Amino acid sequence: MIRHVLLIKFKPTADDSGIDQLKTLFLSIPERVEGVTSVEWGLNDSPEGKNQGYSHCVFMTFANEQGRQNYLPHPEHEALKAVFRPLLEDVIVFDYQA
Repeated sequence: MIRHVLLIKFKPTADDSGIDQLKTLFLSIPERVEGVTSVEWGLNDSPEGKNQGYSHCVFMTFANEQGRQNYLPHPEHEALKAVFRPLLEDVIVFDYQA
């Protein structure tokens, strides 16, 4: 199992409707891409104030390496990126074996 974590910093111009559309796209990925078993979407609510402007997190689980390799070039991933990139100021992507 592989965990795929994204920490997201949106542009100040990113609006709620665009972010909501992105959330919907992320949450639909397990239904559309074989090998993606789950996706969680979260909003930072840490009281520590150490998020450095990163406000959202996506936590995705791939069944295995084949699932990750299926997702990365998949047309659904490309469609998601088309919505994501105009909203995005910065992202940290971190994968690990669970």
